[in-house]
Formats: sequence, structure tokens, C-alpha cells
Amino acid sequence: MSPVGSAARRRVQPVSPPPGADIDIPFLPGNQFQDVFKGDYRKAHLLGYKNGYTVPRDMLTHAAGFPQTETELRHLIESSSVAPDLQYGGKISLARPPTQPAFIPSFVMYDKVVLRFRAYFKQTMHDSVEQYLLRQVMILYYLEDDSIAVTEPPKENSGILQGVLIKRQRLPKNSTDFYTIADFNHGVNVTFYGKTFHICDCDEFTANYMRDNLNMTLNPPEPMPVDKYLSARVRPVATHPSAPREDKLCKFLQHDRHVLRFYCVWDDGGELREFVMHYYLVDDCVEVREVHKPNDGRDPCPLLLKRQQLPKAFHELTDLTEGKYYNWRDLRTGGVVNVLNRRFVIRDCDDFTRKFYKDNLSVDLVPLKMSAPPPPEIKREYPPYNGFGSEEDSLQSCQHLVLQPPKKEFLRLVESRVLRFVAVMDSRHREDKTRKFVISVHVPEDMVSIYEPPQRNNGTLGGKFLEKTKVLFPGFSRQHPKYYTASDFFVGGVVTMHAHTFQLLDADEAVYTYMEANSDKYPVADVNRVLGKVHAAGLWRALMEVLGAPGDEPVPLDAFKRALLLARPGTPAATAPLVLHEVITVYRHQVALRDAFAAAAAQQHGHAVA
Repeated sequence: MSPVGSAARRRVQPVSPPPGADIDIPFLPGNQFQDVFKGDYRKAHLLGYKNGYTVPRDMLTHAAGFPQTETELRHLIESSSVAPDLQYGGKISLARPPTQPAFIPSFVMYDKVVLRFRAYFKQTMHDSVEQYLLRQVMILYYLEDDSIAVTEPPKENSGILQGVLIKRQRLPKNSTDFYTIADFNHGVNVTFYGKTFHICDCDEFTANYMRDNLNMTLNPPEPMPVDKYLSARVRPVATHPSAPREDKLCKFLQHDRHVLRFYCVWDDGGELREFVMHYYLVDDCVEVREVHKPNDGRDPCPLLLKRQQLPKAFHELTDLTEGKYYNWRDLRTGGVVNVLNRRFVIRDCDDFTRKFYKDNLSVDLVPLKMSAPPPPEIKREYPPYNGFGSEEDSLQSCQHLVLQPPKKEFLRLVESRVLRFVAVMDSRHREDKTRKFVISVHVPEDMVSIYEPPQRNNGTLGGKFLEKTKVLFPGFSRQHPKYYTASDFFVGGVVTMHAHTFQLLDADEAVYTYMEANSDKYPVADVNRVLGKVHAAGLWRALMEVLGAPGDEPVPLDAFKRALLLARPGTPAATAPLVLHEVITVYRHQVALRDAFAAAAAQQHGHAVA
């Protein structure tokens, strides 16, 4: 290596030369040029990352050795002995490359910038005195991401859910666009998810921001309307003239632990109940305690009224805090005290109370003599049946403290029978008229069950139609019940159960036998009563013609129906001469009746011959 090259390299060091130093570096082909004033040898780049965003950076900075002012450039030129064009190649210039302004993300520029608009919407009220409910809301517009939130300031005792109505989100304006700040102004309507909000005004910051930064012209603000119904419910605050302030400390020092005791009586619906009233002189408060006696049948509640000021008139809850209160000067033996609308009669007091009134008012409190009336005779009255369970089960809760199942009569269980009737439904629907039912009446419980035998091609499944239960008469309720009994069921009768009308057509042999054996309970099976109705209806001759002479063959039932059943089956017994069951009763006793009529005719003929 030649000493000339070493000397040249020694002169090319990255240090600033002093003014007037001799720097002789020929700019010839093959020689490498080095900027002697360059101190940053890092590779420059155009783009960088800041907070996750790509931002351009300035390559020529002061740290890279580029002169910042004209003075620095001239000092650099004078300190070099080589021509500037030869050393820098004619590239010296103060013109800096154009730079873009610094990039600021929207979440940084509009951070915590929220525009607030006051608006309202009308909520329709159904089945109410008010037609609509006017609800005031606050619309918050976030410039950071054009999101919108709707909140309703909570009001006391409003009875509706308030707070955030629509959480922060971008709200669609139509199928393609979203709401922007250009859609908001005073006096305009905006619709969010089918609910229309009317914007009245905005706050001062929002108005200034839209006018200065967004160059928007705002309409005149509108006043917020007032709900007439809610304003009518607002009660004026009661104002009372200021009373002279009492010296509580002086009162405490004079009357601490001084309590007036009165013995009172309250007439609670004919029962005289004894109470003790304590009046505290230190704060003019009253306390009422009940005097309990052994086996009085009441809960041992110690206080009827806790220690508080006692109002003279009690109509509303506000009377407990506002109004006139009892003072110790208003209490006397024989007087009446209104304890929350209960009339207490003061009958006596203790010795301290009597001495206190004597010293302060010069009044003698004389005890009142009262005699309690004899207790009235209490008659047990049961509440009406509520419809839950059976009536016997509900009655047990009134007769016993510990519930017990109703007792069942063994003899009635032994004598129980089931009376079965064949019935059809009397309905206006044609398909129901062909349905047949078996109505079972359980004696002596007087409970009814209905079964529908399955029929082919009938359109119904059949089976159990009514569970075994008691059935109410039409027009009666569970509170005032009247139930069907076994005597209400007979062939040819009509019964209505649970809005379904049934016509009884026939019964089995056991029903006829049982009813005839108990004809005192079932009048339609009493042959003597039926004959009396036949005679009264003028059908006696027709009956004798149908019966015929003794020894004839039995007459079919249809012949009796044609002769005796003048009324249509199902007609009430009050208007028809006979019902079908009574005709069947005559039909079943035709042999006995034929012999009886023949014997009576023979006896009458004998008397005529004699």
C-alpha cells in the first residue's frame, strides 16, 4: 500500500474539518467518493410503522449531516478547497424533498369527541287513560367510528325500564347506507329500527363543533315538549311556615327518661282490648304496647305502634311526617286518642303521670270506670266453596287446624249402586247427534261419569267423556253450588252438563228395579203417582183400552207410548202429562194393573146386580 493512499484515507475521516483546512481529494474516475460529514451509516428507508399503521418518514434529517440553513451550507463550501461542483457533482441545493403531513388515525383525532342531541319519541299506551307516553332520550354520536347510542335518563317511579335503549353501534339508514353526522340537525326526525325520534336541540359543545369544524348550519332549537299526564301527577311540594326552633338540649336536660304512662282501651269489633300508651316528654313521641293475657289467642306482638310522633289525623302516609301531632296537653283520662284511625279511650294513668299533670296544669286525672260487656256468642260460619277439590275436602280446612281426610260412611259405601242410562247428545251439529253415551250415576255419592262406546265410522274415538265427579246445575257456580242428584235422571229426561245437553233414552233393568224399590225418592217409578197423573190428564180410558182383559198377551211398549205419551220425549214434566219413564213404569206393571182393573170391574158389576 502506497503512503499516498494511506494519507488520503487518513484525510477522509468522518469528522468535521476546521475552517480553512486543506482537503485535496481529486474526483477522478476510479476513486471512491465519501461524504466526510456523514455520521449516520444506517440504511435509509421510506416507510415505517407507528401504532400498527404505515407512515412515510423523512430520509434527510439533521442527524444525517445535511445542512439545515444557508449559513451552514456556506460554511461547508468555504471549508472545502475543492470546487463544490467537483466534490458534490452539482447536487448541492437547499430545496428539501416534499414531505407529507404526519398521519393521525381517526381514533386519535376524534378520541372522546361525542356529539349529544336531545330528542323524544311517543310510545302508544293501550287500555290506559293516557293515549301515549312521551319519553325523552339522549342521542350520542361518536365521531371516531360514526357509531350511535340512545339512552334514556332514568326517572323515579316511572314504572318502565330505562337506561340504554340502543347500545353503541352503527345504525342503518336504509338497506345500503348508515347514518352520518350530516343526517342530524334540530327539528328533524331519525328512525332507528322502526322507532322515530324527533331531535329538539343539542348541547353547546355539539353546536360549536358542527358550526366551526363541520361547517354545518343548524336549525333553530325546539323546546322539549312536556307529557301532560306525567305533569298532572306531579304534586306540589307542601310548604309550611317556619315554626320557632326548640331548644332540644334544654328539653333533654329537663325531661330525660320522663315518660307518661296511660292505660287505654280499644273496642275492636265488640272486643275490648287493653293497651299501654307511653308518651316520651324528651321528644314528644308516642309508643303503644298491647297488654297480653294468658290464652287470649293472639300472637305475642309487643308493639302496636313504635316510638314516633302520633298525628292527630291520618289519611295518607304523608300525614306521618307532615301535619299536627299529639302533645301531652291533649291527653286526659276519659279522652279519645286517634291512633292511626283507631279510637283509643284513656281510662287511667300511673302515679307519676298524675303528679306531672297536677304540678304543670293543676289538673286531677280521675280514672274512668268501665265494665266489659259479656262476650258475644260466636256462630261458626263457613266460607263459600272455592271450587278447588271436593266440597268435603275444603270443609276440613275450616273444621280442623291439622288437615284430615273427610270421613267416609261405611254403610253408604256398602249400599252404593251405579245407575246407567243410555243417552244421545242434543246438539246443533249433525255429526254429534249420532253419538251414544252411557251416563253412570253413582248412588249415594250423587257423582256422575260419562263413557262413550266406540262406534265404527263415527268420526270419534270414544272412551271416557267425563271423569267421576259432581256436576253443577246450569246457572249455578262453585260459590253457590247446586249439584245433580240421582232423582234428576230418568228415561226421557234432558240433562245439561258442562254446556253439553244429553237426552236419556233408556236404562238397564237394574235401574228400573232400584227406582221402583225406592219409589219415595224417584217419583217417576211410583206406579200409584203415575196412575194419578194418568187420571188427571184424562187418559184413563185410553189406558184401559191398551191393557185389555186378563189373560191376554203382554202389550208391547209402543202401544203404551202411542196411548199415553202425548208430549214429545224430552219435554219438561211440568208441561207434559207423562214422561217416557212413567210410561215404562205403567208398562212394567201392566199385569198387576190388568188384574186390578178386572177385579174392580167385577166388584162394580156385582153391586149393580144386587
